[in-house]
Amino acid sequence: MTRRKRQDRARGTTRVDRRADRGFSLTEVVIAIALIGVVVLGMLEAIRVSVAASSLNRAAAQVETAVVNAADRVNRAPKRCDYTVYAQAAVQTQGWPAGNATVEHEYYLPGANASTAGTWQTGTAGAPGCPGQAPTDLLVQRITITITNPDGDVRRSIQVVKSDV
Repeated sequence: MTRRKRQDRARGTTRVDRRADRGFSLTEVVIAIALIGVVVLGMLEAIRVSVAASSLNRAAAQVETAVVNAADRVNRAPKRCDYTVYAQAAVQTQGWPAGNATVEHEYYLPGANASTAGTWQTGTAGAPGCPGQAPTDLLVQRITITITNPDGDVRRSIQVVKSDV
């Protein structure tokens, strides 16, 4: 037995023959790279979905803020037949075009008697929320405000009932 083998045996260690370790085969390297690629692609897709969801949530929050702002402006406005300008002002404060806000006006027409239900009516082109050309006493109006973000991804609506009854 050689002197080196006796020293290794005495220490309880074995030596590795460096000539037997020839590295990785080409197949092993290709498989490892393919597996890493699959993991990275999965992570990139998860990041893309997360960014898209975050963007959509941000757009929804902006639209909801504009809707609440428009409803507040309509509630505080004096009695009129058309409240479109108030909804448009709300979207313009977001930096959006006025056309991103649409408004539908209706007024309540009571039934002939207490047992007959009333109906919601649309006014004329010049006075969409009034039975005539100007607001009347005891007028009840329903204003539906719809706001869409500039990308068209998110649309929200709210109804406001104005009444001096």
